[in-house]
Amino acid sequence: MVKILTVCGNGIGSSLMCAMKIEEICQEEGIAADVSSCDFNSVSGKEVDLVVTIKELADQITNLKVVPIRSYTNKKKIKEDVFETILTLVK
Repeated sequence: MVKILTVCGNGIGSSLMCAMKIEEICQEEGIAADVSSCDFNSVSGKEVDLVVTIKELADQITNLKVVPIRSYTNKKKIKEDVFETILTLVK
């Protein structure tokens, strides 16, 4: 199972919506994933396979594998940005 963490500034709305979209994508593609969300300040210490966030925050996370996304809510763009990376983690 792939552990994915979505991150936004406050960890309330944007990252939660993104987590739901990634969860949908994984279910549609038959990928077992544990997707959760949090705020930027809570990222350190998390044990996950992948962090998904916008470029501005991604540049500041150095200790984990991070994929920057263009949108927290546009499922098509999210899939374009993260799907290939998720596939590499599953194999």
